[in-house]
Amino acid sequence: MNHLTDVDVQNKRVLVRVDFNVPIEDGQVKDDTRLQAVLPTLEYLQKQGAKIILCSHLGKPKGKKVKELSLAPVAKKLSKILNKNVMFCPECIGDEVKKTIDGLSAGDMLLLENLRFHPGEQANDKEFARNLGELADVYVNDAFGVAHREHASVCGVTSFVPECCAGFLLQKEIDYLSKVLKSPKRPFVAVLGGSKVSSKLGVLYAFIDKVDKIIVGGAMANTFLAAQGYCLGRSKVEQELFQEALEIIVKAKDKKVGFYLPVDFICGTGVKEKIGKGVCPFQEVPANEMALDIGPATSFLYAEVLKDAKSVVWNGPMGAFENSAFAQGSLNLAEDIARVDGLTVVGGGDTDALVHRAGLRDKYSFISTGGGSFLRFMEGHPLPALVALENCAQK
Repeated sequence: MNHLTDVDVQNKRVLVRVDFNVPIEDGQVKDDTRLQAVLPTLEYLQKQGAKIILCSHLGKPKGKKVKELSLAPVAKKLSKILNKNVMFCPECIGDEVKKTIDGLSAGDMLLLENLRFHPGEQANDKEFARNLGELADVYVNDAFGVAHREHASVCGVTSFVPECCAGFLLQKEIDYLSKVLKSPKRPFVAVLGGSKVSSKLGVLYAFIDKVDKIIVGGAMANTFLAAQGYCLGRSKVEQELFQEALEIIVKAKDKKVGFYLPVDFICGTGVKEKIGKGVCPFQEVPANEMALDIGPATSFLYAEVLKDAKSVVWNGPMGAFENSAFAQGSLNLAEDIARVDGLTVVGGGDTDALVHRAGLRDKYSFISTGGGSFLRFMEGHPLPALVALENCAQK
């Protein structure tokens, strides 16, 4: 796979796949973290005198133009960040786009409209990919967040551009995640939260063979407890995964991997309650209530588990952290991981948002921009984007 510094980009048309899937409210970008993350690549291309063409998706327009999901506000925000005008094109393929690109000078930057306004993007349609590829001399993938997607701007396009390479952000993601998987300092602790065991099964099995300890929180912990016969009231559980949950617990024990589940919860009747009903042991969740956050005893337990860690990978909150009534357990965990004297890697949009909310972003070794791609990489599966770049380098 080629790196950005391996390719001559001077005065060339460079198509950069970025991940600008950012929150927009009232026409304003509310969180520019993903924009900031690709600045090293964009600034390098500017200094090298490339004609920069940015492409991204935003939300789920399902192949149709949706005004609220236009990338126009992103172009304005990026212009402010770079202190340089970032032009915007209301299309991403076609004659209008080509005409605009023909007028670009060295160092100019153009953001194309939302790729997902076209059904060909998510279908990895060959013709759509060809139309994108014909816009450029060089293709740069700097969008780790969609590296697990077989989409036209991620995979198909690489067949229609003379040269392809990884941008600085994508390369940084690969380097950090590979480091923590291939040569972690020990003890190595995996922390998994979120709502569903089903979305984390692959990574759970993968981690049992790699880590020394696994901490489980969030609604996914409910399934492990309910599978052992405990009543969790109205808490969310995945009954169809009870047997698999028990098998994971047994496998962890056989591998001598510490497997830690909550010992108490903050309960409530719903995620929108302004105040929780109080703390209850995991064996005593009331029949009409739900476990919505880990309790103080669990926070203390998890802090002890992390105390001697030298490598930590974290994906998923410990509760319904969007509501401040059920956020404390996740915030406690964020602080405990920030105190770890070692390599700390965070992945997933919710987890990133949580760390940002806690004001601890600069206390972690690395915060991945990927959610699904982060998990897939951790499972050890090849990412379609990386395979496409490898194939392009060999042609």
